[in-house]
Amino acid sequence: MITIDRYYEDFEIGERRESVGRTITEADIVLHAGQTGDFFPHHMDAEWMATQPAGQRIAHGTLILSVAVGMTAGDINPQAMSYGYDRIRFIKPVFIGDTIRVTAEISEKAPHPKRPEGYGYVHELVTVTNQRHETVLVLTHLYLVNARSALSLD
Repeated sequence: MITIDRYYEDFEIGERRESVGRTITEADIVLHAGQTGDFFPHHMDAEWMATQPAGQRIAHGTLILSVAVGMTAGDINPQAMSYGYDRIRFIKPVFIGDTIRVTAEISEKAPHPKRPEGYGYVHELVTVTNQRHETVLVLTHLYLVNARSALSLD
C-alpha cells in the first residue's frame, strides 16, 4: 500500500484508474454467504440453478460490490474518506470462474455546502466488467476530502 496525500483541489474530473483482474471463485461465494447469511439458492444450489435461465450459480451482487471496491483501494489517502455509495446497479450476473476488472473515473466534484473552505465531495464512477468486457456492475463512490485551503485555517 502507498500512502499519498491528495486534497480536494488535486482531483481532476475525467481522471481514471484501472485494476488488474480478479477471478471469482466458489470459495468467495461460500464465504460471502456465511458472512452475510444469504444462502439464497441462486448462489448456493447448483442443481436448482441448472434448471433456471442462468444455468449456473450467480455470485452475490454484494460480493461483487465488495470485491470491486476493494480492488480500487490500493492507496491510502489520509485526506479522504468514503462517504458512501450511490446508484448501485447489478447489470449482469457474475458466475464462478468469471474474472472482473474495475475502472474508476472521477465524475464530479462539489465543495462541501456548509464548510467549502475545509472539505469537498469527490464522486468516482466505478464500472466493473467481466472477461468478455461486459459491464456487470456500476456505482458511484462518494468521498469526503479535505481541502488544501483548510491548511491555512490552522
